[in-house]
Amino acid sequence: MSNFKWWQTAVFYQIYPRSFADGNGDGIGDFKGITEKLDYLSSLGVDALWLSPHFPSPNWDCGYDISDYCNVAAEYGTMQDFNHFLFEAHKRNMRVILDLVLNHTSDEHAWFKESKSSHDNPKADWYVWADTPPNNWQSCFDGDAWTYVPERNQYYYHYFMKQQPDLNWHNPEVKQAMWDAARFWLDLGVDGFRLDAIGTIYEDPKLTPHNVPMNLAELRRFSELAKTPKEIKLKDKYWYDMFKNQWGQPAVHDLMKELRAILDEYDGDRVLIGEDDNISFMGNGADELHLVFNFPLMRADRLTPDHVRKNQKERLAQLDALKKERGWGCNTLGNHDSSRLYTRYGNKLHDTELARLHAALVLTLKGTPFLYNGEEIGMTDYMLTDISQVKDTMGSWYYHAIVTEMGVHPEEAMLRTAEMTRDKNRTPMQWSNNPNGGFSPPLATPWLPVNPNYKNGINVLDLEKNPSSLLNYYKHLLHVRRSSVALQTGEYIPLQTTAKEYLAFVRQAAEQTVLVILNFSEHPLEMDFTRSKEIKKRNLHLLFSSAERRGGELTSPFKIAPYEVFIAKVIHE
Repeated sequence: MSNFKWWQTAVFYQIYPRSFADGNGDGIGDFKGITEKLDYLSSLGVDALWLSPHFPSPNWDCGYDISDYCNVAAEYGTMQDFNHFLFEAHKRNMRVILDLVLNHTSDEHAWFKESKSSHDNPKADWYVWADTPPNNWQSCFDGDAWTYVPERNQYYYHYFMKQQPDLNWHNPEVKQAMWDAARFWLDLGVDGFRLDAIGTIYEDPKLTPHNVPMNLAELRRFSELAKTPKEIKLKDKYWYDMFKNQWGQPAVHDLMKELRAILDEYDGDRVLIGEDDNISFMGNGADELHLVFNFPLMRADRLTPDHVRKNQKERLAQLDALKKERGWGCNTLGNHDSSRLYTRYGNKLHDTELARLHAALVLTLKGTPFLYNGEEIGMTDYMLTDISQVKDTMGSWYYHAIVTEMGVHPEEAMLRTAEMTRDKNRTPMQWSNNPNGGFSPPLATPWLPVNPNYKNGINVLDLEKNPSSLLNYYKHLLHVRRSSVALQTGEYIPLQTTAKEYLAFVRQAAEQTVLVILNFSEHPLEMDFTRSKEIKKRNLHLLFSSAERRGGELTSPFKIAPYEVFIAKVIHE
């Protein structure tokens, strides 16, 4: 295992700072609160923390509109608070990576204020400007992608909302300023970056218009109402066609090589992780990003053995095909932009069992797992009921657009908004059954409402007391993974690949072979591996089971309980 980097064997845990822990009682999470919870994270068994943006920001997009790349937002604390957090995390052997937003800044960043002030300003060319809108491009958040600025009598381009102007990466001064910002944090000791929306950094130089016969709000509405296979296919085509000229340009690869070279100057195997699923961003395996997310694994209404097997076959083959070094996978089923794992993949009948099954899936597949804060206690989406509660600007824009422009009744508009907004999966972490779920003091008003199910035992304190809780299940499973060289670094070998109800595979390292069985059905199953060359004529030593099962050795055939997670070491004589 000595040939593997720390980021290959680690389990990452995403912290959404605004919603994690309020340390000063103002209703907003902060570094004081995060630092106070590091012992919890250490006991959970995670190895690395990914922080969503903590930089100064007017928060039109919850911190992804950055107004200063080299500081800490006042609501989260000070640079001293950040450094104390980083020191304490490292003291507990937990690495820390930050969110680095390269595509755009806030319109309140000093760079943009200068750029928009006049054509003659030294930073006039730091953003993308045009005398008139050159095409019909849309912002993926809130309509037209070109916004007028009277000071210059010009329009600037923004792939995201108008408060997030795109940087002009063709300007070498922009590149230097952003690389300086990256070095600022690397010099402080952070262990790498998760790179936001890297595919959007460059646009089609011909500025080719899209050919979709509707604007963004109309497309969202069309998508909501699409029911037939033909409508759904057309909806998917429209989404692709609307934005295909605004991302995915080849020049991004040269940029990633430059950034990789900077990280390679530092000791400690600093890591770059792209918010993209395109393996081409890993270059030849040694010259661009270290990891990209396996988002195709998430893109299913329901996770099935067939879907997982197909995903792994395609993904691992692509990673193995990199020219210089084999690529390494990166698996997740949740983040701050997607519906919570418990809600998204539940079936309303066996949500608890499926949550355990899906956690095991992420933690036993080959590659680096990413967990999202709150998954380990079974946090669910929380649907807001009043537009005044909505903090996600994309959601409030959509609500007003369909009410005023399309005549949708406010009650239906709120239901649609609650479903599409990212507020539903960003609600505060639930620490106890005290008021505000223990996230904030009782008299504080949290920035987003706390999901009231914290009162029903969906909180850390109550779950810690229950040996059979989801939280203790995560702790046990993470301990088993950390103790198993095969689960951390072993090859993935699928078994019985036509099975519809269960997923079976081997993780095989030189030192150890482990069998994993995930029963996706509500039926007990009999497992027979007497024809599988990796298992036949060998005993199995139980490492983990989500069912009531005695430890010790067993041989094939044997029974698996409904929704059981079964992990066993293969005994080589």
